[in-house]
Amino acid sequence: MRVIAFRPAGFHHRSVHLHPLIARLPLVERSAIGQLCELRSYARNETILASNEWTRSFYCVESGLVRVVAQGRDGAQEDTEVTTDFIRRHDFYLGGSLSEPQYLAAHRLIAVLPSTIYLVPVPAIRALCERHHGIALELLGAEAARMNVLRRQIRRISSLSSEEMVGRVLHKMTQIAPAGHEAYDKRVTQGVIASYAGVSREVVNRTMREMERRGVLLRDSQGVHVPQDFAGTDFGLPPSTP
Repeated sequence: MRVIAFRPAGFHHRSVHLHPLIARLPLVERSAIGQLCELRSYARNETILASNEWTRSFYCVESGLVRVVAQGRDGAQEDTEVTTDFIRRHDFYLGGSLSEPQYLAAHRLIAVLPSTIYLVPVPAIRALCERHHGIALELLGAEAARMNVLRRQIRRISSLSSEEMVGRVLHKMTQIAPAGHEAYDKRVTQGVIASYAGVSREVVNRTMREMERRGVLLRDSQGVHVPQDFAGTDFGLPPSTP
């Protein structure tokens, strides 16, 4: 982890990047939020926040991709990591209530790709929500949408075949970690895909090799190409979508 900047002078012109909602605020408020933020850089696979770690921060992704990881157990009752969500640019993670200045993280945050993250003090976000109720409602709406996606993912894991799940996750990667036309960043590992699809790495490897054999998956210097019509994903759909 590398700290890029902390309360930098003249930060107000960059604070709009914390989250699109912040861009609507008066310049004075954006500047004040910017002065409280810390901007950190993380390498690929680096832990941003450990589970059961106390934190005072609201995490907003400026660049890269972050996954939210929960501890689980496999069929042999061995500890395993399950990816429950991804946080992409201009998305956020708040693992606790805004009512307290700090919270105990229930999940682990890991950088899937090299990422830069704004750490905003929870009390600053709470104060914003108290002054601007629209921001509070939109943050709640974003969190509700995230929970809906998680519920759909759980249903799919229980109802689709392993190969179908892998196909859907590969297609999702083209949206949240794009690298050219209908492709995702080749630095996204099979382990990450397996962790989100709820299958083993061996299943992911076998499925991807079979897709290559059939000509529906192509690897090149840009990334891993997956046809747009190969599988569907509801990642990023509005909350009202069933």
